[in-house]
Amino acid sequence: MSEATPVSEKARLRRVAAASCTGTTIEFYDFFIYGTAAALVFPTVFFPALGAAAGTVASFATFAVAFFARPVGAIVFGHFGDRIGRKRTLISTLLLMGVATVLIGLLPGADTLGVLAPLLLVTLRFAQGFAVGGEWAGATLLAAEYAPPGQRGRYALFPQLGPALAFFLSSGTFLVSGLVLGFDDEAFLTYGWRVPFIASILLIAVGLYVRLKIEETPVFRAAQQQRSAAPAPAGERTPFVGVLREQYREILLGAGAATLFFAFFYMGTAYLTNYGTSESGAGLDRTLVLGMGMIASVFFAAATVAAAILSDRYGRRRMIMLANALAIPWALVLFPVLDIGTAWAFGLGLTVTLTIFAIAYGPMGAFLPELFETRHRYTGAGLAYNLAGVLGGGIPPLIASGLAASYGGFAIGIMLAGIAIGSLVCTRVLTETMDRDLTGAGNRG
Repeated sequence: MSEATPVSEKARLRRVAAASCTGTTIEFYDFFIYGTAAALVFPTVFFPALGAAAGTVASFATFAVAFFARPVGAIVFGHFGDRIGRKRTLISTLLLMGVATVLIGLLPGADTLGVLAPLLLVTLRFAQGFAVGGEWAGATLLAAEYAPPGQRGRYALFPQLGPALAFFLSSGTFLVSGLVLGFDDEAFLTYGWRVPFIASILLIAVGLYVRLKIEETPVFRAAQQQRSAAPAPAGERTPFVGVLREQYREILLGAGAATLFFAFFYMGTAYLTNYGTSESGAGLDRTLVLGMGMIASVFFAAATVAAAILSDRYGRRRMIMLANALAIPWALVLFPVLDIGTAWAFGLGLTVTLTIFAIAYGPMGAFLPELFETRHRYTGAGLAYNLAGVLGGGIPPLIASGLAASYGGFAIGIMLAGIAIGSLVCTRVLTETMDRDLTGAGNRG
């Protein structure tokens, strides 16, 4: 028995790591193929009457819709995640995201449905954002609440690897589809772009299988037993109300701290894809831009792993502040580098942007859950994360095209530098959380 127990525990931790990483990979794959399609295809398929420039703006507006749906998803799924469990809620977010993504792949374009096509696209995009709003917090809690003492950053990195893997897969599937059918051919615009969306059903089946195999987290099970023994007063039974009443400060500051990495990530994965391929931007070949995205995702994943592991030694807050400090000067030189117009310049700009993002993102998987108490941790971490998504991921890509057209790319750099300064201040105000006990942790500093 003394030898069997450690083996069993290791196997359980491996399943948790696989479930959290696989789930966020699938969720973000579904999310990112939309961003890639918004840059390469949707202006033509769903907004042909608007022309190239206006169609691109409209396409990225539908991309931004999901970010405004994410806080709603965080509240709804956070409630169930804090009341009925992490595992069952995560299965629901996975299924909802998968169904919405497959339906986007089957949706006829404006030539067939007219104005109804973009309306349905917006509805399905909202459903994607609603699901992702509940996914991230649950996946990180799954890993963090299972982690051995002193290794929370190391284990919470597994869901944080999802975006890097997803960006690699989404760029790769569009690259293969484009190479087989030709990016400008009628076949690609008609059905080739749909392949990555419909193919996600295979990933969803794998993710569902893995998540059904895991158990509920020990931290949540202990909290359930405490609730059974001593039920909370009526006013404290709703996690959303409880976290707003007791930890609104952590929600706001946590959102502010996370805003920078959202801005850098979605500018890198969505806006720079469009910038790199458009004639008004770098004017590079689409095959090259997607290939550069796959290469950048490798550096992105490596930086995520390193930063998360180092956060167990040096602290989450210190690593996130380092990323914010690096982001300020880089934001100001990013577009001058991109404007060199070469493939190497684009690859450098994309890779450094995503690497700086990863230095903050790796530790954030442990940092945000550690800010909140168990009884409303799912809701609190999800709200902070997804409010940051609105501020950093929804708004900057939406206004970036207008800024670039009116003032040039350097104006976008100034915007990103300002976001980095704000995130740096918010992170500085929060206190370190690496030594907190998650059975009742709440940051009061």
